[in-house]
Amino acid sequence: MRGKNFFDNLARKVGGKTPSTTIGRRAQRALLAERSIREVLELAVRVGETMLALGASATDVTDAIRRTTKAFGVDCQIDLTFTSILVVHDGANDGAGISLLRVVNSRLPDYDRLTRVMELSREIAADPNDIDVAETIDDPAKLEEALQQLESFHQRLDEILVAPQRFRRSMVTVWLALMAGGVGFLLGGGPLVCLLSAATTVIVDLVLQALGRWGLPAFFLQIAGAAIATGVAVGLLALRPVLPVDFAALPPALVVASGLVVLLAGMSFVGAADDAINGFPITAMGRLLEVVLLTLGLIVGIAIVLDVARGLGIDLRLVERSVQPWPSAVQVFGAAIAAAAWALASYATVRTALVAMVFGGIAYLGYDILVTAGTEPLVATAVPALIIGILGEGLSRKLHIPATITTVCGTVPLLPGLAIYQGMLDITSSSSSDDGVLRLVQAGSIGIGIAGGVTLGRFLARQFRRRRGAPREARVMSKRQFRGTATAGPETRAMYVIPDEVAVGLETGMLRIVSVDEVVDAVTGAAAKAPDAPAAPAQPDETARPTHPNVALKRGDLNARGE
Repeated sequence: MRGKNFFDNLARKVGGKTPSTTIGRRAQRALLAERSIREVLELAVRVGETMLALGASATDVTDAIRRTTKAFGVDCQIDLTFTSILVVHDGANDGAGISLLRVVNSRLPDYDRLTRVMELSREIAADPNDIDVAETIDDPAKLEEALQQLESFHQRLDEILVAPQRFRRSMVTVWLALMAGGVGFLLGGGPLVCLLSAATTVIVDLVLQALGRWGLPAFFLQIAGAAIATGVAVGLLALRPVLPVDFAALPPALVVASGLVVLLAGMSFVGAADDAINGFPITAMGRLLEVVLLTLGLIVGIAIVLDVARGLGIDLRLVERSVQPWPSAVQVFGAAIAAAAWALASYATVRTALVAMVFGGIAYLGYDILVTAGTEPLVATAVPALIIGILGEGLSRKLHIPATITTVCGTVPLLPGLAIYQGMLDITSSSSSDDGVLRLVQAGSIGIGIAGGVTLGRFLARQFRRRRGAPREARVMSKRQFRGTATAGPETRAMYVIPDEVAVGLETGMLRIVSVDEVVDAVTGAAAKAPDAPAAPAQPDETARPTHPNVALKRGDLNARGE
Protein backbone atom coordinates (compact mmCIF):
# COMPACT_ATOMS: atom_id res chain seq x y z
CA MET A 1 0.00 0.00 0.00
CA ARG A 2 2.84 2.34 0.84
CA GLY A 3 4.45 1.53 -2.48
CA LYS A 4 1.27 2.42 -4.34
CA ASN A 5 0.98 5.75 -2.49
CA PHE A 6 4.62 6.47 -3.20
CA PHE A 7 4.18 5.96 -6.93
CA ASP A 8 0.94 7.97 -6.94
CA ASN A 9 2.69 10.90 -5.24
CA LEU A 10 5.62 10.58 -7.64
CA ALA A 11 3.26 10.60 -10.62
CA ARG A 12 1.54 13.75 -9.35
CA LYS A 13 4.85 15.52 -8.87
CA VAL A 14 6.29 14.47 -12.21
CA GLY A 15 3.09 14.84 -14.23
CA GLY A 16 2.56 17.97 -16.28
CA LYS A 17 -0.17 20.57 -16.06
CA THR A 18 -2.93 21.41 -18.48
CA PRO A 19 -1.46 23.10 -21.56
CA SER A 20 -1.72 26.87 -21.26
CA THR A 21 -1.83 27.41 -25.03
CA THR A 22 -5.28 27.02 -26.54
CA ILE A 23 -5.21 24.99 -29.75
CA GLY A 24 -7.92 23.20 -31.69
CA ARG A 25 -10.57 25.35 -30.01
CA ARG A 26 -14.19 24.76 -31.02
CA ALA A 27 -16.19 27.63 -32.41
CA GLN A 28 -18.51 28.98 -29.72
CA ARG A 29 -22.18 29.11 -30.61
CA ALA A 30 -23.16 32.73 -31.17
CA LEU A 31 -26.23 34.04 -32.95
CA LEU A 32 -24.72 37.23 -34.35
CA ALA A 33 -25.79 39.54 -37.10
CA GLU A 34 -23.75 38.69 -40.20
CA ARG A 35 -23.83 42.21 -41.57
CA SER A 36 -22.42 43.81 -38.44
CA ILE A 37 -19.75 41.11 -38.10
CA ARG A 38 -18.62 41.69 -41.67
CA GLU A 39 -18.36 45.43 -41.04
CA VAL A 40 -16.27 44.82 -37.92
CA LEU A 41 -13.93 42.47 -39.78
CA GLU A 42 -13.67 44.95 -42.67
CA LEU A 43 -12.57 47.71 -40.30
CA ALA A 44 -10.07 45.44 -38.54
CA VAL A 45 -8.56 44.17 -41.81
CA ARG A 46 -8.22 47.70 -43.18
CA VAL A 47 -6.38 48.76 -40.03
CA GLY A 48 -4.06 45.76 -40.28
CA GLU A 49 -3.41 46.18 -43.99
CA THR A 50 -2.52 49.84 -43.52
CA MET A 51 -0.14 49.13 -40.66
CA LEU A 52 1.61 46.30 -42.51
CA ALA A 53 2.06 48.47 -45.59
CA LEU A 54 3.46 51.35 -43.52
CA GLY A 55 6.15 49.27 -41.84
CA ALA A 56 4.63 47.78 -38.66
CA SER A 57 5.73 44.39 -37.39
CA ALA A 58 3.50 41.32 -37.61
CA THR A 59 3.00 41.37 -33.84
CA ASP A 60 1.76 44.96 -33.85
CA VAL A 61 -0.54 44.27 -36.80
CA THR A 62 -2.05 41.18 -35.19
CA ASP A 63 -2.58 42.97 -31.88
CA ALA A 64 -4.29 45.89 -33.63
CA ILE A 65 -6.66 43.58 -35.54
CA ARG A 66 -7.53 41.64 -32.41
CA ARG A 67 -8.09 44.83 -30.39
CA THR A 68 -10.46 46.15 -33.02
CA THR A 69 -12.58 43.01 -33.23
CA LYS A 70 -12.68 42.48 -29.46
CA ALA A 71 -13.96 46.01 -28.98
CA PHE A 72 -17.18 44.97 -30.75
CA GLY A 73 -17.39 41.51 -29.20
CA VAL A 74 -16.29 39.55 -32.28
CA ASP A 75 -13.88 36.65 -31.91
CA CYS A 76 -11.71 35.85 -34.93
CA GLN A 77 -8.74 33.90 -36.21
CA ILE A 78 -5.88 35.82 -37.88
CA ASP A 79 -3.45 34.48 -40.47
CA LEU A 80 -0.81 37.00 -41.47
CA THR A 81 2.02 36.64 -43.97
CA PHE A 82 4.47 39.07 -45.51
CA THR A 83 2.04 40.11 -48.24
CA SER A 84 -1.47 39.15 -47.08
CA ILE A 85 -3.88 39.23 -44.14
CA LEU A 86 -6.69 36.71 -43.61
CA VAL A 87 -9.24 37.25 -40.83
CA VAL A 88 -11.89 34.59 -40.18
CA HIS A 89 -14.86 34.57 -37.81
CA ASP A 90 -16.08 31.10 -36.86
CA GLY A 91 -19.74 30.69 -37.74
CA ALA A 92 -22.36 29.32 -35.38
CA ASN A 93 -23.57 25.73 -35.60
CA ASP A 94 -26.34 26.79 -37.97
CA GLY A 95 -24.45 29.53 -39.82
CA ALA A 96 -21.49 29.90 -42.12
CA GLY A 97 -18.28 31.60 -41.10
CA ILE A 98 -17.12 34.95 -42.46
CA SER A 99 -13.63 35.56 -43.83
CA LEU A 100 -11.89 38.58 -45.33
CA LEU A 101 -8.59 38.58 -47.23
CA ARG A 102 -6.41 41.57 -48.06
CA VAL A 103 -3.20 41.54 -50.11
CA VAL A 104 -0.52 44.13 -49.31
CA ASN A 105 0.90 45.19 -52.66
CA SER A 106 3.32 47.91 -51.53
CA ARG A 107 5.33 48.61 -48.40
CA LEU A 108 6.52 52.18 -48.01
CA PRO A 109 7.42 53.53 -44.55
CA ASP A 110 5.28 56.47 -43.48
CA TYR A 111 5.75 56.92 -39.75
CA ASP A 112 3.24 59.75 -39.41
CA ARG A 113 0.38 57.68 -40.83
CA LEU A 114 1.51 54.59 -38.93
CA THR A 115 1.37 56.49 -35.64
CA ARG A 116 -2.09 57.84 -36.38
CA VAL A 117 -3.46 54.44 -37.43
CA MET A 118 -2.13 52.77 -34.28
CA GLU A 119 -3.64 55.54 -32.17
CA LEU A 120 -6.98 54.99 -33.93
CA SER A 121 -6.78 51.28 -33.15
CA ARG A 122 -6.23 51.99 -29.47
CA GLU A 123 -9.07 54.52 -29.42
CA ILE A 124 -11.44 51.94 -30.90
CA ALA A 125 -10.45 49.42 -28.24
CA ALA A 126 -10.79 51.96 -25.40
CA ASP A 127 -14.06 53.55 -26.56
CA PRO A 128 -16.69 52.85 -23.84
CA ASN A 129 -19.49 53.47 -26.34
CA ASP A 130 -18.61 50.52 -28.58
CA ILE A 131 -21.74 48.49 -29.27
CA ASP A 132 -21.50 44.75 -28.78
CA VAL A 133 -22.45 42.89 -31.94
CA ALA A 134 -24.59 40.46 -29.93
CA GLU A 135 -26.86 43.33 -28.93
CA THR A 136 -27.78 43.93 -32.59
CA ILE A 137 -29.35 40.52 -33.22
CA ASP A 138 -32.97 41.32 -32.39
CA ASP A 139 -32.70 45.09 -32.14
CA PRO A 140 -32.76 46.96 -35.48
CA ALA A 141 -32.07 50.25 -33.73
CA LYS A 142 -28.93 48.84 -32.12
CA LEU A 143 -27.86 47.40 -35.46
CA GLU A 144 -28.23 50.76 -37.15
CA GLU A 145 -26.35 52.49 -34.33
CA ALA A 146 -23.52 49.95 -34.54
CA LEU A 147 -23.24 50.39 -38.30
CA GLN A 148 -23.10 54.16 -37.91
CA GLN A 149 -20.38 53.81 -35.31
CA LEU A 150 -18.36 51.52 -37.58
CA GLU A 151 -18.85 53.92 -40.48
CA SER A 152 -17.47 56.77 -38.37
CA PHE A 153 -14.31 54.74 -37.70
CA HIS A 154 -14.04 53.92 -41.41
CA GLN A 155 -14.26 57.62 -42.22
CA ARG A 156 -11.54 58.46 -39.72
CA LEU A 157 -9.29 55.82 -41.28
CA ASP A 158 -10.07 57.24 -44.72
CA GLU A 159 -9.07 60.70 -43.53
CA ILE A 160 -5.71 59.33 -42.40
CA LEU A 161 -5.08 57.53 -45.68
CA VAL A 162 -6.05 60.36 -48.04
CA ALA A 163 -4.38 63.15 -46.04
CA PRO A 164 -1.38 64.78 -47.78
CA GLN A 165 2.03 63.50 -46.79
CA ARG A 166 3.91 65.61 -44.30
CA PHE A 167 6.72 66.52 -46.73
CA ARG A 168 7.18 66.78 -50.46
CA ARG A 169 9.35 64.14 -52.09
CA SER A 170 12.07 66.72 -52.69
CA MET A 171 12.27 67.29 -48.92
CA VAL A 172 12.84 63.58 -48.43
CA THR A 173 15.93 63.91 -50.61
CA VAL A 174 17.12 66.76 -48.38
CA TRP A 175 16.59 64.66 -45.24
CA LEU A 176 18.51 61.75 -46.77
CA ALA A 177 21.38 64.10 -47.62
CA LEU A 178 21.37 65.36 -44.02
CA MET A 179 21.40 61.76 -42.84
CA ALA A 180 24.45 60.97 -44.99
CA GLY A 181 26.22 64.04 -43.60
CA GLY A 182 25.45 62.91 -40.05
CA VAL A 183 26.83 59.45 -40.81
CA GLY A 184 29.97 61.12 -42.16
CA PHE A 185 30.51 62.87 -38.82
CA LEU A 186 29.66 59.63 -37.04
CA LEU A 187 32.35 57.72 -38.92
CA GLY A 188 34.94 60.39 -38.18
CA GLY A 189 34.92 62.31 -41.44
CA GLY A 190 35.54 66.02 -41.70
CA PRO A 191 33.38 68.72 -43.32
CA LEU A 192 34.52 67.70 -46.82
CA VAL A 193 33.46 64.10 -46.21
CA CYS A 194 30.06 65.22 -44.94
CA LEU A 195 29.44 67.55 -47.89
CA LEU A 196 30.55 64.99 -50.46
CA SER A 197 28.49 62.26 -48.76
CA ALA A 198 25.41 64.49 -48.82
CA ALA A 199 25.94 65.37 -52.49
CA THR A 200 26.44 61.71 -53.39
CA THR A 201 23.24 60.75 -51.59
CA VAL A 202 21.29 63.40 -53.49
CA ILE A 203 22.53 61.95 -56.78
CA VAL A 204 21.72 58.41 -55.67
CA ASP A 205 18.21 59.33 -54.56
CA LEU A 206 17.40 61.23 -57.75
CA VAL A 207 18.64 58.36 -59.92
CA LEU A 208 16.68 55.80 -57.90
CA GLN A 209 13.54 57.91 -58.20
CA ALA A 210 13.92 57.98 -61.97
CA LEU A 211 14.54 54.22 -62.15
CA GLY A 212 11.66 53.58 -59.78
CA ARG A 213 9.25 55.30 -62.17
CA TRP A 214 10.12 52.60 -64.70
CA GLY A 215 9.05 49.95 -62.23
CA LEU A 216 12.57 48.57 -61.73
CA PRO A 217 12.63 45.99 -58.88
CA ALA A 218 14.24 46.98 -55.59
CA PHE A 219 17.13 44.53 -56.06
CA PHE A 220 18.37 46.41 -59.13
CA LEU A 221 17.75 49.75 -57.45
CA GLN A 222 20.13 48.68 -54.68
CA ILE A 223 22.74 47.70 -57.27
CA ALA A 224 22.44 51.10 -58.92
CA GLY A 225 22.65 53.01 -55.63
CA ALA A 226 25.70 51.11 -54.39
CA ALA A 227 27.38 51.48 -57.78
CA ILE A 228 26.92 55.26 -57.77
CA ALA A 229 28.28 55.65 -54.23
CA THR A 230 31.26 53.41 -55.01
CA GLY A 231 31.83 55.21 -58.29
CA VAL A 232 32.29 58.50 -56.43
CA ALA A 233 34.94 56.88 -54.22
CA VAL A 234 36.71 55.38 -57.23
CA GLY A 235 36.64 58.78 -58.91
CA LEU A 236 38.35 60.31 -55.89
CA LEU A 237 41.03 57.63 -56.03
CA ALA A 238 41.56 58.19 -59.75
CA LEU A 239 41.86 61.96 -59.30
CA ARG A 240 44.16 61.71 -56.30
CA PRO A 241 47.23 63.18 -58.08
CA VAL A 242 45.41 66.34 -59.18
CA LEU A 243 43.15 67.00 -56.20
CA PRO A 244 44.49 69.68 -53.82
CA VAL A 245 43.18 67.71 -50.84
CA ASP A 246 44.95 65.51 -48.34
CA PHE A 247 43.24 62.12 -48.53
CA ALA A 248 43.65 61.67 -44.80
CA ALA A 249 41.00 64.40 -44.52
CA LEU A 250 38.86 62.94 -47.33
CA PRO A 251 38.88 59.12 -47.13
CA PRO A 252 36.80 57.78 -50.05
CA ALA A 253 35.71 54.81 -47.94
CA LEU A 254 33.74 57.10 -45.63
CA VAL A 255 31.89 58.59 -48.59
CA VAL A 256 30.83 55.12 -49.73
CA ALA A 257 29.96 54.03 -46.20
CA SER A 258 27.70 57.03 -45.68
CA GLY A 259 25.79 56.23 -48.85
CA LEU A 260 25.52 52.56 -47.92
CA VAL A 261 24.08 53.36 -44.49
CA VAL A 262 21.34 55.37 -46.20
CA LEU A 263 20.57 52.38 -48.43
CA LEU A 264 20.74 49.94 -45.51
CA ALA A 265 18.39 51.98 -43.33
CA GLY A 266 15.37 51.01 -45.41
CA MET A 267 15.81 47.29 -44.75
CA SER A 268 13.78 45.43 -42.15
CA PHE A 269 16.54 43.70 -40.16
CA VAL A 270 14.69 44.29 -36.91
CA GLY A 271 11.29 43.40 -38.37
CA ALA A 272 12.51 40.01 -39.61
CA ALA A 273 13.96 39.06 -36.23
CA ASP A 274 10.90 40.35 -34.37
CA ASP A 275 8.51 38.30 -36.52
CA ALA A 276 10.63 35.14 -36.23
CA ILE A 277 10.94 35.33 -32.45
CA ASN A 278 7.27 36.21 -31.89
CA GLY A 279 5.90 33.25 -33.85
CA PHE A 280 5.42 34.52 -37.42
CA PRO A 281 7.86 32.32 -39.37
CA ILE A 282 6.36 32.86 -42.83
CA THR A 283 6.36 36.63 -42.44
CA ALA A 284 9.87 36.50 -40.97
CA MET A 285 11.17 34.45 -43.90
CA GLY A 286 9.63 36.91 -46.33
CA ARG A 287 11.28 39.87 -44.61
CA LEU A 288 14.57 38.00 -44.25
CA LEU A 289 14.62 37.05 -47.92
CA GLU A 290 13.99 40.68 -48.83
CA VAL A 291 16.82 41.83 -46.56
CA VAL A 292 19.23 39.26 -48.00
CA LEU A 293 18.37 40.18 -51.59
CA LEU A 294 18.72 43.91 -50.97
CA THR A 295 22.03 43.41 -49.17
CA LEU A 296 23.28 41.27 -52.04
CA GLY A 297 22.26 44.10 -54.34
CA LEU A 298 24.59 46.42 -52.45
CA ILE A 299 27.43 43.91 -52.61
CA VAL A 300 26.93 43.31 -56.34
CA GLY A 301 26.89 47.05 -57.05
CA ILE A 302 30.11 47.60 -55.11
CA ALA A 303 31.79 44.58 -56.72
CA ILE A 304 30.94 45.67 -60.27
CA VAL A 305 32.43 49.14 -59.85
CA LEU A 306 35.53 47.93 -58.02
CA ASP A 307 36.16 45.25 -60.63
CA VAL A 308 35.87 47.78 -63.46
CA ALA A 309 38.17 50.19 -61.60
CA ARG A 310 40.78 47.49 -61.09
CA GLY A 311 40.60 46.63 -64.76
CA LEU A 312 41.30 50.29 -65.56
CA GLY A 313 44.38 50.21 -63.34
CA ILE A 314 43.06 52.49 -60.59
CA ASP A 315 44.78 52.04 -57.24
CA LEU A 316 42.11 50.82 -54.82
CA ARG A 317 44.12 50.98 -51.62
CA LEU A 318 42.04 51.75 -48.57
CA VAL A 319 42.88 55.23 -47.29
CA GLU A 320 42.79 55.20 -43.53
CA ARG A 321 41.19 58.01 -41.60
CA SER A 322 43.07 59.95 -38.97
CA VAL A 323 43.57 58.30 -35.60
CA GLN A 324 41.25 60.52 -33.58
CA PRO A 325 39.20 62.63 -36.00
CA TRP A 326 36.56 63.99 -33.64
CA PRO A 327 35.77 63.94 -29.94
CA SER A 328 33.14 61.40 -28.96
CA ALA A 329 30.60 64.16 -28.37
CA VAL A 330 30.76 65.20 -32.04
CA GLN A 331 30.31 61.62 -33.20
CA VAL A 332 27.33 61.17 -30.88
CA PHE A 333 25.86 64.36 -32.34
CA GLY A 334 26.37 62.95 -35.85
CA ALA A 335 24.59 59.75 -34.82
CA ALA A 336 21.68 61.76 -33.42
CA ILE A 337 21.43 63.79 -36.63
CA ALA A 338 21.42 60.62 -38.74
CA ALA A 339 18.63 59.03 -36.67
CA ALA A 340 16.47 62.16 -36.75
CA ALA A 341 17.03 62.66 -40.48
CA TRP A 342 15.93 59.09 -41.24
CA ALA A 343 12.77 59.63 -39.18
CA LEU A 344 11.99 62.79 -41.16
CA ALA A 345 12.77 61.02 -44.44
CA SER A 346 10.13 58.46 -43.42
CA TYR A 347 7.55 61.26 -42.96
CA ALA A 348 7.68 61.33 -39.17
CA THR A 349 6.64 64.40 -37.21
CA VAL A 350 9.22 66.79 -35.80
CA ARG A 351 8.41 65.57 -32.30
CA THR A 352 9.04 61.97 -33.34
CA ALA A 353 12.29 63.02 -35.02
CA LEU A 354 13.48 64.65 -31.79
CA VAL A 355 12.77 61.44 -29.88
CA ALA A 356 14.61 59.47 -32.58
CA MET A 357 17.53 61.88 -32.21
CA VAL A 358 17.79 61.07 -28.51
CA PHE A 359 17.58 57.34 -29.17
CA GLY A 360 20.24 57.51 -31.88
CA GLY A 361 22.60 59.43 -29.60
CA ILE A 362 22.07 56.92 -26.79
CA ALA A 363 22.73 53.99 -29.13
CA TYR A 364 26.02 55.34 -30.45
CA LEU A 365 27.15 56.53 -27.02
CA GLY A 366 26.71 53.00 -25.69
CA TYR A 367 28.54 51.59 -28.71
CA ASP A 368 31.44 54.01 -28.26
CA ILE A 369 31.78 53.21 -24.56
CA LEU A 370 31.84 49.46 -25.21
CA VAL A 371 34.31 49.72 -28.09
CA THR A 372 36.61 51.91 -26.00
CA ALA A 373 36.47 49.24 -23.29
CA GLY A 374 37.70 46.64 -25.79
CA THR A 375 34.40 44.83 -26.42
CA GLU A 376 33.87 42.86 -29.63
CA PRO A 377 31.84 44.67 -32.33
CA LEU A 378 28.96 42.18 -32.09
CA VAL A 379 28.49 42.78 -28.37
CA ALA A 380 29.14 46.51 -28.76
CA THR A 381 26.17 46.77 -31.14
CA ALA A 382 23.84 44.20 -29.54
CA VAL A 383 23.89 45.82 -26.08
CA PRO A 384 22.92 49.33 -27.27
CA ALA A 385 20.26 47.74 -29.49
CA LEU A 386 18.90 45.95 -26.42
CA ILE A 387 18.70 49.25 -24.54
CA ILE A 388 16.95 50.91 -27.50
CA GLY A 389 14.44 48.05 -27.64
CA ILE A 390 13.62 48.37 -23.94
CA LEU A 391 13.27 52.15 -24.09
CA GLY A 392 11.31 52.12 -27.34
CA GLU A 393 8.72 49.60 -26.16
CA GLY A 394 8.60 50.84 -22.59
CA LEU A 395 8.00 54.48 -23.53
CA SER A 396 5.84 53.90 -26.60
CA ARG A 397 2.52 54.52 -24.86
CA LYS A 398 3.70 57.47 -22.81
CA LEU A 399 5.26 59.14 -25.84
CA HIS A 400 2.46 58.03 -28.20
CA ILE A 401 5.10 56.85 -30.66
CA PRO A 402 5.13 53.22 -31.90
CA ALA A 403 8.15 51.26 -30.76
CA THR A 404 8.81 50.24 -34.38
CA ILE A 405 9.69 53.84 -35.23
CA THR A 406 11.99 54.57 -32.31
CA THR A 407 13.85 51.27 -32.60
CA VAL A 408 14.39 51.47 -36.37
CA CYS A 409 15.56 55.09 -36.24
CA GLY A 410 17.57 54.62 -33.05
CA THR A 411 19.65 51.79 -34.51
CA VAL A 412 20.55 53.61 -37.76
CA PRO A 413 23.95 54.73 -36.34
CA LEU A 414 24.84 51.08 -35.68
CA LEU A 415 24.41 49.86 -39.27
CA PRO A 416 27.61 48.32 -40.73
CA GLY A 417 27.98 50.33 -43.94
CA LEU A 418 31.74 50.82 -43.60
CA ALA A 419 32.35 47.14 -42.86
CA ILE A 420 30.50 46.09 -46.03
CA TYR A 421 32.54 48.42 -48.25
CA GLN A 422 35.85 47.49 -46.66
CA GLY A 423 35.00 43.80 -47.04
CA MET A 424 34.24 44.16 -50.73
CA LEU A 425 37.39 46.23 -51.23
CA ASP A 426 39.46 43.47 -49.64
CA ILE A 427 37.75 40.78 -51.71
CA THR A 428 38.59 42.55 -54.96
CA SER A 429 42.22 42.69 -53.82
CA SER A 430 43.94 39.39 -54.57
CA SER A 431 46.18 39.70 -51.53
CA SER A 432 43.50 40.13 -48.85
CA SER A 433 40.37 38.31 -50.04
CA ASP A 434 40.18 36.27 -46.83
CA ASP A 435 40.10 39.46 -44.79
CA GLY A 436 37.27 40.70 -46.96
CA VAL A 437 35.17 37.62 -46.30
CA LEU A 438 35.77 38.03 -42.58
CA ARG A 439 34.68 41.67 -42.77
CA LEU A 440 31.45 40.72 -44.55
CA VAL A 441 30.76 38.01 -41.97
CA GLN A 442 31.37 40.59 -39.26
CA ALA A 443 28.94 42.97 -40.96
CA GLY A 444 26.31 40.22 -41.07
CA SER A 445 26.84 39.41 -37.40
CA ILE A 446 26.43 43.10 -36.53
CA GLY A 447 23.08 43.13 -38.35
CA ILE A 448 21.97 40.03 -36.44
CA GLY A 449 23.13 41.60 -33.18
CA ILE A 450 21.10 44.75 -33.85
CA ALA A 451 17.96 42.78 -34.73
CA GLY A 452 18.30 40.35 -31.84
CA GLY A 453 19.05 43.07 -29.29
CA VAL A 454 16.07 45.21 -30.30
CA THR A 455 13.71 42.23 -30.34
CA LEU A 456 14.83 40.99 -26.93
CA GLY A 457 14.55 44.49 -25.48
CA ARG A 458 11.01 44.92 -26.79
CA PHE A 459 10.04 41.51 -25.46
CA LEU A 460 11.36 42.26 -21.97
CA ALA A 461 9.63 45.64 -21.87
CA ARG A 462 6.38 44.07 -23.09
CA GLN A 463 6.49 41.39 -20.41
CA PHE A 464 7.19 43.94 -17.68
CA ARG A 465 4.29 46.10 -18.84
CA ARG A 466 1.93 43.12 -18.90
CA ARG A 467 2.87 42.11 -15.37
CA ARG A 468 2.26 45.63 -14.11
CA GLY A 469 -1.01 45.98 -15.99
CA ALA A 470 -2.47 42.53 -15.23
CA PRO A 471 -3.95 43.30 -11.76
CA ARG A 472 -5.55 46.52 -12.98
CA GLU A 473 -7.01 44.86 -16.06
CA ALA A 474 -8.41 42.01 -13.95
CA ARG A 475 -10.21 44.50 -11.69
CA VAL A 476 -11.65 46.36 -14.67
CA MET A 477 -12.80 43.17 -16.38
CA SER A 478 -14.46 41.83 -13.25
CA LYS A 479 -16.56 44.99 -13.07
CA ARG A 480 -17.52 44.64 -16.75
CA GLN A 481 -18.45 40.97 -16.72
CA PHE A 482 -21.76 41.60 -18.47
CA ARG A 483 -22.53 44.14 -21.15
CA GLY A 484 -26.30 44.53 -21.15
CA THR A 485 -29.15 46.45 -19.62
CA ALA A 486 -29.55 46.82 -15.88
CA THR A 487 -32.91 45.05 -15.81
CA ALA A 488 -33.90 41.68 -17.17
CA GLY A 489 -37.00 39.59 -17.41
CA PRO A 490 -37.68 36.00 -18.30
CA GLU A 491 -37.91 36.88 -22.00
CA THR A 492 -35.30 35.53 -24.35
CA ARG A 493 -32.36 37.87 -24.89
CA ALA A 494 -28.82 37.58 -26.27
CA MET A 495 -26.05 38.67 -23.91
CA TYR A 496 -22.32 38.73 -24.43
CA VAL A 497 -20.01 37.52 -21.71
CA ILE A 498 -16.64 39.30 -21.68
CA PRO A 499 -13.74 36.81 -21.52
CA ASP A 500 -12.46 36.76 -17.96
CA GLU A 501 -10.54 33.79 -16.57
CA VAL A 502 -11.58 34.63 -13.00
CA ALA A 503 -15.27 35.39 -13.42
CA VAL A 504 -16.24 33.33 -16.44
CA GLY A 505 -13.63 30.61 -16.62
CA LEU A 506 -13.16 30.88 -20.37
CA GLU A 507 -10.22 32.38 -22.23
CA THR A 508 -12.36 33.65 -25.10
CA GLY A 509 -15.87 33.06 -26.33
CA MET A 510 -19.34 34.23 -27.16
CA LEU A 511 -22.03 32.65 -24.96
CA ARG A 512 -25.72 32.48 -25.80
CA ILE A 513 -27.57 33.12 -22.50
CA VAL A 514 -31.30 32.99 -23.18
CA SER A 515 -32.51 34.58 -19.94
CA VAL A 516 -31.32 35.76 -16.58
CA ASP A 517 -33.48 33.12 -14.90
CA GLU A 518 -31.57 30.41 -16.69
CA VAL A 519 -28.30 31.95 -15.52
CA VAL A 520 -29.57 31.64 -11.95
CA ASP A 521 -30.48 28.03 -12.68
CA ALA A 522 -26.97 27.45 -14.00
CA VAL A 523 -25.44 28.86 -10.82
CA THR A 524 -27.71 26.99 -8.41
CA GLY A 525 -27.89 23.76 -10.36
CA ALA A 526 -31.69 23.93 -10.44
CA ALA A 527 -33.73 22.56 -13.29
CA ALA A 528 -34.54 24.94 -16.12
CA LYS A 529 -37.98 26.43 -15.92
CA ALA A 530 -40.51 26.62 -18.72
CA PRO A 531 -40.43 29.95 -20.61
CA ASP A 532 -44.00 30.83 -19.66
CA ALA A 533 -43.87 29.77 -16.03
CA PRO A 534 -44.67 32.80 -13.81
CA ALA A 535 -42.67 31.44 -10.92
CA ALA A 536 -40.67 33.63 -8.56
CA PRO A 537 -36.93 33.95 -9.19
CA ALA A 538 -34.92 31.04 -7.85
CA GLN A 539 -32.89 31.62 -4.70
CA PRO A 540 -29.19 30.85 -5.04
CA ASP A 541 -27.83 27.92 -3.10
CA GLU A 542 -24.37 28.71 -1.79
CA THR A 543 -23.41 25.04 -1.60
CA ALA A 544 -24.38 24.19 -5.16
CA ARG A 545 -21.86 24.09 -7.96
CA PRO A 546 -22.44 25.38 -11.50
CA THR A 547 -23.72 22.73 -13.87
CA HIS A 548 -24.10 24.76 -17.05
CA PRO A 549 -21.52 23.47 -19.56
CA ASN A 550 -20.37 26.92 -20.68
CA VAL A 551 -20.78 29.14 -17.59
CA ALA A 552 -18.80 29.28 -14.36
CA LEU A 553 -20.09 32.38 -12.57
CA LYS A 554 -19.29 33.60 -9.10
CA ARG A 555 -22.07 33.75 -6.57
CA GLY A 556 -23.51 37.22 -6.21
CA ASP A 557 -22.53 38.50 -9.67
CA LEU A 558 -26.17 38.90 -10.69
CA ASN A 559 -27.12 40.48 -7.37
CA ALA A 560 -24.29 42.96 -7.81
CA ARG A 561 -26.05 44.14 -10.94
CA GLY A 562 -29.27 44.73 -9.05
CA GLU A 563 -31.17 41.80 -10.57
